[in-house]
Amino acid sequence: MEKNAETPSCSISPELIFECSWEVCNKIGGIYTVLSTKAHTLQNLAKDKVIFIGPDVWSAENPSPWFKECRVAGISGWASKAVLPYGITVRVGRWEIPGRPIAVLVKWDGVYAAKDEVYGKMWEKYGVDSLHAYGDYDEGCTFAIAAAAVMESITAYMIESGKLKGAGEVVALFNEWTTAMGLLHVKTYMPEAATVFTTHATSIGRSICGNNKPLYDYLKGYNGDQMAGELNMQSKHSLEKAAAHQADIFTTVSEITARECEQLLERRPDVVTPNGFEKNFVPSKAKFAKAREDARADMLAVASKLTGKKFPENTFIVITSGRCEYRNKGIDLFLDAVDSLRDGGADREVLAFVMVPAWSREARPDLQTALNTRRSRRLDDPVITHWLNNPESDPIINRIHQLGFNASADEKVTLIYVPCYLNGSDGIFNCTYYDILIGADATVFPSYYEPWGYTPLESVAFGVPTVTTSLSGFGQWIIEAFENYFENCGVNVIGRGDSNYPQVVQQVASALKYLAGAPATETETISRAAMATADAAAWSNFIKYYCEAFDLALSKAAARNK
Repeated sequence: MEKNAETPSCSISPELIFECSWEVCNKIGGIYTVLSTKAHTLQNLAKDKVIFIGPDVWSAENPSPWFKECRVAGISGWASKAVLPYGITVRVGRWEIPGRPIAVLVKWDGVYAAKDEVYGKMWEKYGVDSLHAYGDYDEGCTFAIAAAAVMESITAYMIESGKLKGAGEVVALFNEWTTAMGLLHVKTYMPEAATVFTTHATSIGRSICGNNKPLYDYLKGYNGDQMAGELNMQSKHSLEKAAAHQADIFTTVSEITARECEQLLERRPDVVTPNGFEKNFVPSKAKFAKAREDARADMLAVASKLTGKKFPENTFIVITSGRCEYRNKGIDLFLDAVDSLRDGGADREVLAFVMVPAWSREARPDLQTALNTRRSRRLDDPVITHWLNNPESDPIINRIHQLGFNASADEKVTLIYVPCYLNGSDGIFNCTYYDILIGADATVFPSYYEPWGYTPLESVAFGVPTVTTSLSGFGQWIIEAFENYFENCGVNVIGRGDSNYPQVVQQVASALKYLAGAPATETETISRAAMATADAAAWSNFIKYYCEAFDLALSKAAARNK
């Protein structure tokens, strides 16, 4: 197993790398974590040779907290002189993350007027079917076109100013179907450049799962084009498939998603680029114990004021979190596993949190009042911290009620739903998810569809053991890299498929019982192993796969440009 190293063991060949994503300086989901943590290592390898391009969705009244507009040598000079098509405007600055890479934010509204013309060209050249587009398709495609135009303009400026010999020294990396139209634009108008397309999850694979169809037992029988027609996904699927086939190098984040791409997009990814990690959000050793103590106190206080129960200090606290994808993220399975602990006679008091943002209305005023008073009494519906706009259609609260969780005094297992973003101002905890996570005794992420899985990786970074499944990219990596048991890596990967849901429920419950009953010395061993696993997943170890992808892309472009 390769150990963590401060200096990556590879070098960057391109003279200029563009990386485009909807989540550059725009925190929405896991791709933000991928890019923002990878950037630090890229800066160490090739300082300011990487330019991140993202959407300018901000205003003076609502500025991006992650972007600082400032002068950047070379790029600011381009921005002051550039005449961009479609009325595109840009802001140049730094992404306010470790490494502070160059970022260009693009305002692309003017592209909408020309989209039909561009879509027509993409149909003629690459067979992209935009006729069935709906939802966020136009938004993603028009931004991607603008981002590609910016790449082409910067490249021409650098060639003219002598900073580049030609476009053949450039790699343009596009993430997800939302930027795929940009890759096709670069392919059309700057064909000398090397292109890389990374899919973090296929749009059609996610749709199959989202429609409660079995993906894995029948994967070899699925035809992506046929399923796209059945699920009304023709436009996104045809765009993603075209980008996968037209890119010089096609990558994805895990072997499990590589198999999905091979079947549904009909191209095997050239390189698997697992998602690395930076542990800079973990408190230092001097502050760690206090941070954990504070987090536990906060969770126990909220639970006590909500339920009217006094929780002992040694309460076993378990968390699941992530996007609100009830089946794909395994939230359904987590709820059933916690429910099964009630039948097994838990030795310790168990407090389980579902920290999954939903359509929340407000922090509960009665809970806010209770947190500011000494007296505790059981509140109405003591299983939720924030009121919902749509309680009748929220699958999580409905399942909690269906299972009969009501925080009664004689129950040793308590379940609480936190349906909001823990960003430091939620009105109840008023601290971030990381501030809370450090206080857990375990986490569970029993995913059904998870191309990688940052949430379990975040957990082990804090030394919190985690349970995940073989259907996550992270879980697959654990199986390949470690002996799969808690004491060795702080992770338990449970084999999951389309037909063993009840068995997985029981295995998750058994893993939690094991952790809850482990003696202190064993718990410490598991925690240390978890932290070592996070070290092994550092970008300094994983960046070599991107170096490989860049080299392959440049070689392919060079052969094409002869």
